[in-house]
Amino acid sequence: GGAGLGGRPVRMSFDTWYFEIPTITRWYLTLSVLTTACCFFDIISPFTLYLNFRLIVEKYEFWRIFTNFFFFGMPSLDFVFHMYFLVRYCRLLEEGPSFRGRSADFLTMVLFGAALMLCIAPFSSVFFLGSSLTFMMVYVWGRRNEAFPMNFLGLFNFPAPWLPWVLLAFSMLLGASPVVDLIGIFVGHVYYYLEDIVPRMPGRFRGRKLIFTPSILRYLMEGPQPLGEGERVVFNADGA
Repeated sequence: GGAGLGGRPVRMSFDTWYFEIPTITRWYLTLSVLTTACCFFDIISPFTLYLNFRLIVEKYEFWRIFTNFFFFGMPSLDFVFHMYFLVRYCRLLEEGPSFRGRSADFLTMVLFGAALMLCIAPFSSVFFLGSSLTFMMVYVWGRRNEAFPMNFLGLFNFPAPWLPWVLLAFSMLLGASPVVDLIGIFVGHVYYYLEDIVPRMPGRFRGRKLIFTPSILRYLMEGPQPLGEGERVVFNADGA
């Protein structure tokens, strides 16, 4: 994209495009594509990836807690659509005003959503939660960009908060189960409610942050944090 000298378009190379994607989105995209490629070439089987709490507890296959979020099905048009939505809305959130320069807070949102989905999963028939996690990001982005105009296939316009519901209706028209999308919408709303609504409500939680980013995560993602005014580091508080 973009125009070069003489108005001729400048093509962006793949590595330029790839490394412009913000950190968390880039890693999620990379792991998802690599997982699908490994399954496609029979290096691993999807049966070793899906969420199964019995195997996690009895066989100690703890990797299933994580791998179920990275498999979006074999290469197909459906897979391409999932990768598109993952990159687009995950990136819009991570680069947007909500999380720009706050990778640790963005990763905390992702981990919060994933943890809540793992709690819901035993009560549903969903074995791969990547689509739900992507849908959660679509929901949060829509709620935080309420004035952003959207258009569906050139047919009609609607505000951004309607986007997850429009996508849900469309997938149901195509015969897909609504459970995966509804999990994403529910978890996205829980995060939005705790992070954006509760701190504004009158009462004991007004002005308080309910979802905290662990200090170790902030250090790993963003490096040492500058001290606020009046703060100092105490190496030996007890004087021993």
